[in-house]
Amino acid sequence: MTGDLEEASRVRSLREGVFEVSIRDGWQQGRGAFGGLTIAAMVRAIEADARAQDRALRSITVALPGPAMLGEHEIQVEHLRIGSGQSSIAARMGQGGEVSGTCVAVLGRARTGSLPAFCELQRPEMPSWRTLSPVTTAGGPTFTQYFEYRLNDFIPFSGSSTARTLGWVRPKQCGDAISPAAFLAAMSDTWWPTLYTRGTQPMAVATVAFTLQILAAQEPIDPAVPLAFRGHGWVLHEGYCVEQRELWSEDGQLLALNQQTFAIIK
Repeated sequence: MTGDLEEASRVRSLREGVFEVSIRDGWQQGRGAFGGLTIAAMVRAIEADARAQDRALRSITVALPGPAMLGEHEIQVEHLRIGSGQSSIAARMGQGGEVSGTCVAVLGRARTGSLPAFCELQRPEMPSWRTLSPVTTAGGPTFTQYFEYRLNDFIPFSGSSTARTLGWVRPKQCGDAISPAAFLAAMSDTWWPTLYTRGTQPMAVATVAFTLQILAAQEPIDPAVPLAFRGHGWVLHEGYCVEQRELWSEDGQLLALNQQTFAIIK
């Protein structure tokens, strides 16, 4: 069993366009692996593809139709279109004929335009992670043992009037070989759903749809420095909750935007 995020999401090439990842004990969220690990593995397979290496991953759209159970999973990579400045590449991950994840990624070279870069979102105001103590994850999903959480506000199952989360998160172990895109894909899924703050008791919840906009695709990210995390659940309807998540660097750079649809499992 390893708690190293880079090692746990590492893919191996089997043949052209086909990769393999081993889901190991300790990384579960319920019956299968936590979604961030599944997504990071698909991202790494796409990035390892020879025709994707000259451009950065900008956006991914993911579906998680079933749990990624322990053992070996095959990831098949398909080129949907390779353009002069942009590539659309799909990945499908599965085991024993069962699909555990699909991903469509948009990769592109940096573009220049007439407008200067801007960001109208601001990092949430909260204390430095150095002044907050790590919180225990005992009783939570198994995979949380490998991450450190420093909660600023919005305690789970407190019956709050708002569905929000705010704090800092980092892996306890992560090798340097993981790419910024795969790292952010995994980290965006580490936090609990915001609807937990409205609840008063634990509930089973699963991600059924996931989109991620990566805004720091090529800049190096030090995994030892926590990321600021903010989540806001916008709506809960017929057992499905739509939530937006943000990941920020310590110095205030927006690194990734994530939207997820959660299903409450009865």
